[in-house]
Amino acid sequence: MIALTQYRALVSRATTQSGLRSLYVTRLYSSSSAEQKADTDKENTEEKPTPTFFQRYNFKPSNIPDSPEFGTNQYISIDEEVKQRLKDVINTFNAPIRYSFAYGSGVFQQKGYDSKNQPMVDFIFGVTHPHHWHSLNIQQNAHHYSMARRFGSNVTTLLQEKVGAGVYFNPYVEVNGMMIKYGVVSIDKLCKDLLDWDTLYLAGRMHKPVKILRDDARVRLANQVNLTEALRVALLTLPAEFSENELYEQIAGISYKGDFRMVIGENPNKVKNIVEKQLPHFNRVYSHLLEDFPNVALLGNGRVQQDTNPKYQSLMLQKLSKNLYQKVLIEHQRYARINGLKIPEEKDLLHQQIISSPDLVKYIDRGLFEIIAWPALTQSAKGIITAGPARTGRYAGEKLKKWWHAKK
Repeated sequence: MIALTQYRALVSRATTQSGLRSLYVTRLYSSSSAEQKADTDKENTEEKPTPTFFQRYNFKPSNIPDSPEFGTNQYISIDEEVKQRLKDVINTFNAPIRYSFAYGSGVFQQKGYDSKNQPMVDFIFGVTHPHHWHSLNIQQNAHHYSMARRFGSNVTTLLQEKVGAGVYFNPYVEVNGMMIKYGVVSIDKLCKDLLDWDTLYLAGRMHKPVKILRDDARVRLANQVNLTEALRVALLTLPAEFSENELYEQIAGISYKGDFRMVIGENPNKVKNIVEKQLPHFNRVYSHLLEDFPNVALLGNGRVQQDTNPKYQSLMLQKLSKNLYQKVLIEHQRYARINGLKIPEEKDLLHQQIISSPDLVKYIDRGLFEIIAWPALTQSAKGIITAGPARTGRYAGEKLKKWWHAKK
């Protein structure tokens, strides 16, 4: 088993395709099933080309790192004119943007939003060197920044990197006649969140459909891991049979667990509204990934079935992000102490015990809450400084208006 630290190092350097491929296979597919492992062990020890491995288990081309189609499930089609307008926006920035996507109701239709009132369009810019990027951008677009610009790029970068979830937002910026909000994040921090779920601030946002405008191979690989881990969490919290809508609502809701904005300030029906209007996009992102889970069967008519045998589910548990896995383990240890339950020393038995616990869903929900709550709160508090009181007040007012309208 390749250590996670080695995986992160190789993804970070992105030096060799073969190294990335083997690590991707280990992280995503080595937990496929006990039967697959047994079948593999029966093969002779002679090394075979990697495509044979994927062909043997019929993995989809979009899930094979060497395939030209790898990660294309992340590409969502939208109106060509809208796409070009979005690309034109990022092309106005002189500072180098390595990876970018647009998201939210300004890009994808959501139920409950008034089409006559065009929402602000949200962007994320992944950059290599945040300090250098802000230095260049302040020279070109000082009016995008609030009072924080007075302190220069050093303080701006410090606020971005050290407070909240590692993102610096500039809201209510007009570019080419379009009102936008853009967040700046370092590629390193973005990939770390996608792989480790440190904050789930952007990793959770990318569980939902986004429109990639400028791609990066390293982010695409990390996000494929992120999307697969979201599927695992959803499957562990769902029964043996469920609908596609239920699956995608579980996935779309991951990033909102622990987010105080869901209590007040966000539409309480937000998750259902996102999935209902974007179901084809969710299918595009997840269907091929889901088909590569050997314990899952698509029944047709939007129904899905999974084998809930503890052996299968314990393998999925082991492949959760390191951060969430540790929190689930702590929650189970607490449960065991309270209920006088002896914890097995053998890891396989421990995992099966966790899977069989009646509080498994609570373990996962509490773990997600602990990951999300503090970064979400401090990121919002940071917005008062980075956006300024006037913009923050306007943004909060619009959110409360939507929330109040949805509560009626």
